[in-house]
Amino acid sequence: MKLYFAAPSPFVRKCRIVAREKGLSDRIEEIAVNPYENAPELMATNPVVQVPTLIAADGLPLTDSPVICDYLDTLGDGPRLLPEAGADRLRVRRMETLANGALEMGVKWLLELRRPESERSPSWMARWTLNLDRSLDALEAARPDPAVLDMGTITAGVAVTWISFRHPDHDWKTGRPHLVALQATLEARPSFVATRPV
Repeated sequence: MKLYFAAPSPFVRKCRIVAREKGLSDRIEEIAVNPYENAPELMATNPVVQVPTLIAADGLPLTDSPVICDYLDTLGDGPRLLPEAGADRLRVRRMETLANGALEMGVKWLLELRRPESERSPSWMARWTLNLDRSLDALEAARPDPAVLDMGTITAGVAVTWISFRHPDHDWKTGRPHLVALQATLEARPSFVATRPV
């Protein structure tokens, strides 16, 4: 299998963490690409030229981090990171979706900040920041358990670390002790240490 990745991407990081947690690292060739430079090998497998893109064992290109992580979860060792059915699956999916939502808002905000100042939209940045904080508040209310590793807690941990990395002046920690504790616990795991954004 091949995983096209860019190290700063939080969506890539989720996939790289899952690969390590499921014991699949030796079965995946990680290939660093710059999606903004339209890397030919990425364009050939993903029409929107985004990372992560995984070439599955049968050659099928998979895009979108929840799809990739779900696939890797079925291949690897150990307990499932996404429960197969029932209320537990919905709980984990909800947490993963909330964390992905926070990341999407943070990415939009970041891309807007990269535009020339005269082209930026203060109203959109304010909306994205507010939506990011609401997503984090909902995650905090869900009380993620640092002792339980699943796709919800992984994605929430990835989200808050990425926010610290890309928006260092944004105070996401105040009033969110459960997310602070989650980050501290997860970032000590070898899979998180090996994939820290740079």
